[in-house]
Amino acid sequence: MAIYTLPELPYDYSALAPVISPEIIELHHDKHHAAYVKGANDTLEQLAEARDKDQWGAINGLEKNLAFHLSGHILHSIYWHNMTGDGGGEPLDKDGVGELADAIAENFGSFAKFKAQLSKASATTQGSGWGVLAYEPVSGRLIVEQVYDHQGNVGQGSVPILVFDAWEHAFYLQYKNQKVDFIEAMWNVVNWQDVAKRYAAAKERANNLLLAP
Repeated sequence: MAIYTLPELPYDYSALAPVISPEIIELHHDKHHAAYVKGANDTLEQLAEARDKDQWGAINGLEKNLAFHLSGHILHSIYWHNMTGDGGGEPLDKDGVGELADAIAENFGSFAKFKAQLSKASATTQGSGWGVLAYEPVSGRLIVEQVYDHQGNVGQGSVPILVFDAWEHAFYLQYKNQKVDFIEAMWNVVNWQDVAKRYAAAKERANNLLLAP
């Protein structure tokens, strides 16, 4: 039985146009995200078979595959909800997201400085990857991470609350090789209500990270 399932989109394929075309949303969700879900489930089955047969010759590859596909599934699941056709701008107190806005200003100096860092991190990720705003529970602060593939270069325990997909499949049909243009356009569809809820939940659960028994 499958452990992971492809979540439904919280909107229709055209909801994020013109920032992201309906064709990209359909392919990205129905093909690429679905492939990560299948990959995670298939790898779990292969690991179960390895345990049953006590055969571990492929363990390194299987563990890497599980991290790749599972992280891809998780990041995409966040990605869809991080966006809305009614989004964009910056988080403001009058919109009910003042706590997030204050945290961004405190940890990055200003919203403009945060936007510049996340944009640059997303656009310059070597190869394929993501730009991520994450809550880091040890220091209790927000940080920007540059994620290679889906799982590399990540601080352990950090909780992603806003993710920018910088893989070519996220933009190439519409933006060609102009990744910077796509990242800049992404700011027009950020769902700050969703990001603020994730920030609040991450802070509430910060003590779940056990640094000592």
